[in-house]
Amino acid sequence: MQNLTLKLVLILSYFVFAILLNSVGTVVLQVQNSFGVSPSDASVLEGFKDISIAITSFLIASFIVKIGYKRAMLAALAFVTAGCLMAPELPTFWMTKILFAIIGISFALIKISVFATLGLITSDQKGHASLMNFLEAFFMIGVLSGYFIFSAFVDDTNSSSLEWMNVYYWLAAMTAIAFIFIYFVKIDETPLKKSTETSLAEDISGLIKLGVKPLALVFIVSVFLYVLIEQSIMTWLPTFNAQVLNLPTSLSIQMASILAGATALGRMTAGFVLRYIDWYKFLALSIIAASGLILLTLPLTAPQDGQPVAQAITSWADAPLIAWLFPMIGLLIAPIYPVINSVVLSALPAPQHAPMSGLIVVFSALGGTTGSLITGNLFDLVGGQAAFYFSLVPFSLILITLFIFKRSIVKGSTQ
Repeated sequence: MQNLTLKLVLILSYFVFAILLNSVGTVVLQVQNSFGVSPSDASVLEGFKDISIAITSFLIASFIVKIGYKRAMLAALAFVTAGCLMAPELPTFWMTKILFAIIGISFALIKISVFATLGLITSDQKGHASLMNFLEAFFMIGVLSGYFIFSAFVDDTNSSSLEWMNVYYWLAAMTAIAFIFIYFVKIDETPLKKSTETSLAEDISGLIKLGVKPLALVFIVSVFLYVLIEQSIMTWLPTFNAQVLNLPTSLSIQMASILAGATALGRMTAGFVLRYIDWYKFLALSIIAASGLILLTLPLTAPQDGQPVAQAITSWADAPLIAWLFPMIGLLIAPIYPVINSVVLSALPAPQHAPMSGLIVVFSALGGTTGSLITGNLFDLVGGQAAFYFSLVPFSLILITLFIFKRSIVKGSTQ
């Protein structure tokens, strides 16, 4: 019963951060409207978030066991609550950048702590993989919820309105509630006691040694490529809906939730399917199918940006077919991230879960920033209609890295 309560609390904390972390796509659209910044300038928000995640993860992953997972999660929730309260009081582009830096720092603490805690409350690889998929599924449900929460504060009649920033008061309340739950739940960290006896230099050295193992290197590249794909699409889908498909702003944000919903469903489904199908074959087929979906759906957009696909779009029912079909890519690529994370973490002893989780977070952040910056500049250079074709390049590369990753697992390269 205690483990069940802890699992639910971890899911709640992850859920709240899903809303904050992946609001960047919505905010990228809104800062263009409210503060008059260009798409390429708006794309730096992803960098403020992800570079903060990467730096924090690298600095803290090697010795977070000394701080304690519970303390790290409490600090993260307190920090981000303060940031959310500040944002609507200082409604400027620079404050928005600071807010995403705060979100990034806090998420690094939460993700490393949550991922590492999974190893303390699961007994085998199957249990770990199952919980990881459900955790990531609820993360995507949080992302989905975020689109509707933010769109409720958008004023379609005045695109430059700052009313949307009031959403952060509500988000501050949610993070404060998560803080209270974490404060009262018990986390048994005694299996990590030996790890607290090492010096900081030894911790950092261990992190570097772990990162240069053959399996870890291939895994890191795979994570980087996946997040590059996911974040480039997720961050820029609201802008794609608004600028290419000419949907109203609130509807553009709401319909981007289809991607999050499809991803959540994909991860839930994968949790059952992967009991019967080899994970590599399943992921390879998913990537091939996702590439095919891109090639089939993007030609359905208007010939040029600014040319409407449909007239008088005011509701979901009026939206063009591509607004429904393209986000289904989430269903196909959803299992990749939790599956490869679970495979590599399950192959390591519990004290190494935090350092490896740190590497996961660092290269996930770098992949997200790279994908968003590239896509943002492509929106400026070639337009939103063609920008998403870029995803075919990392899709091809990740097929290669996953093949190498699979072979490394078979050969037992974690030793």
